[in-house]
Amino acid sequence: MNCRVVVEAAVPVYDVETPDEAVRIAISKTGEMLNPDLNYVEINMGQRSCPHCGEEQEPAFIAADESLVALELEMTVFNVEREEHAARIARKEIGQRLENIPLDVLEIEPIDEETDEDDTEESEPETTETETTADEITSDTDIGEREGEDGKVLPEFEELIDE
Repeated sequence: MNCRVVVEAAVPVYDVETPDEAVRIAISKTGEMLNPDLNYVEINMGQRSCPHCGEEQEPAFIAADESLVALELEMTVFNVEREEHAARIARKEIGQRLENIPLDVLEIEPIDEETDEDDTEESEPETTETETTADEITSDTDIGEREGEDGKVLPEFEELIDE
């Protein structure tokens, strides 16, 4: 089973004046810590809300020119037994690179492997009347048309004639 895991990170940022500046610095800082080993982890702004009224808040909390920024780190974990297994792997992989940054698993979503295979099958073009199929290539008339200027058969078709 494959799972998409979203982990929330509380990233400290120093010497900032605005929430936007804090978020930009936190994303940059986190990207530097994760890359190049975990360049497949997506970094997004976290969503915070007031615990009492549920009102949406900035992802960065600033006090005394220091900030704590909520970021969401998303990665796909392959070949796991259970969702809890995927969460442990994601926390371990990300946590090893983000030292002293608290992590909390927000979401674990199993990825349906069958729909991925069905999508690739549907995206493959179907053969139309104008396209060449393997049967047409091996026919005698088609091979005759593909002879070189000196009358010899092109090397790639010699193997087909021999068979």
